[in-house]
Amino acid sequence: MSPPNPDSFPLVITTAFGLESIVTHELKELGFSGGVTENGHITLNASLRDICVLNLWIRCGERILIELAKFPCDDFGTLFDQVAEIPWETWIPASAEVPVNARSVKSELTSTPHIQAITKKAIVTRLLKHYGGNQFPEHGPLFRIECVLQQNQMRILLDTSGDGLHKRGYRQQTSIAPLRETLAAALVQLSYWEPGRLLVDPFCGSGTILIEAALLGRQVAPGAYRSFSAERWHLFPVGMWHQVRLEAKSKVIAHEPLGMQGYDIDNHVISNA
Repeated sequence: MSPPNPDSFPLVITTAFGLESIVTHELKELGFSGGVTENGHITLNASLRDICVLNLWIRCGERILIELAKFPCDDFGTLFDQVAEIPWETWIPASAEVPVNARSVKSELTSTPHIQAITKKAIVTRLLKHYGGNQFPEHGPLFRIECVLQQNQMRILLDTSGDGLHKRGYRQQTSIAPLRETLAAALVQLSYWEPGRLLVDPFCGSGTILIEAALLGRQVAPGAYRSFSAERWHLFPVGMWHQVRLEAKSKVIAHEPLGMQGYDIDNHVISNA
């Protein structure tokens, strides 16, 4: 299997609506430029190493995805043919787990179950032709495919993150209707708070805003406590993920004094915090 170009391919960073500008600012802080911002996502050219960096460091984005194809699509025949043209064998090994999710907005094809089924059939057909056999066992690494159809334009995306980036890995207990970690990080970055100033959250719940501020203040990578789907992919040079994690660890400010106070009327969520 020949790997894809490790230095340049399109990445899509999905965001909650309204947080695009914050994620764009984060990208600039991380040294990325030239991204194209649209509603709910940002597209930029990146490398395999950039996938590691972005998954570890983006605080307010939702997922990091590789754009494999983009094409007009208004019937299922076109969908099958175009998906089958993608060189899946350069990305996906034999026996990988390949779930397919789909969304359709203002398009001719409205049945997401049918979009998922046709896409999956095209992927498996191509992989079986390449690897041989008549079955595709799915017990290997996860390669989740996202089909986003908007106004008859289809995007085929490969999810590198696995769980959404809001799942940081530090949360053992939570409260009812917890604030999403990515949104909490955005609120902190939109505020006037900075390390050295007191941060008070009078309705802190399980402490998400305070925790996200502490991670930011200590320069802890938000993905430091979790794993990502792409860490199990053969596409990455041996040791690349480990090296990026070591670099992130070296940037932590271990003893920065941070003044924070959190209050809540609910004793249960305070104990969780």
